[in-house]
Amino acid sequence: MSKPVCVACQRFFRPKKNGYALTEMMPIGPDRPLPGTQEPHRWKPYKVWLADMWECEGCHVQIVVGFARQPISEHYKPDFKQTQVAFHATQLLVNDC
Repeated sequence: MSKPVCVACQRFFRPKKNGYALTEMMPIGPDRPLPGTQEPHRWKPYKVWLADMWECEGCHVQIVVGFARQPISEHYKPDFKQTQVAFHATQLLVNDC
């Protein structure tokens, strides 16, 4: 994989954490909620993913890229909550679809 570039700093991002766990969220209800941090109460856990966190050493912006081919757990599996806890996957909740 080629290294991402920070446009603002004109620098390469550097790997900060490989195997970074996060939770992809899904909308609650029939209407599509606003993404991101605008309506977090209208999203619920959907999938747990592992990916890589990179950081710009200039401005310290972080990005998550290099996702695994498949999630490590999904909301319907009996061990979903335990997987979220074990991998600290609630450190980043992605409210988008």
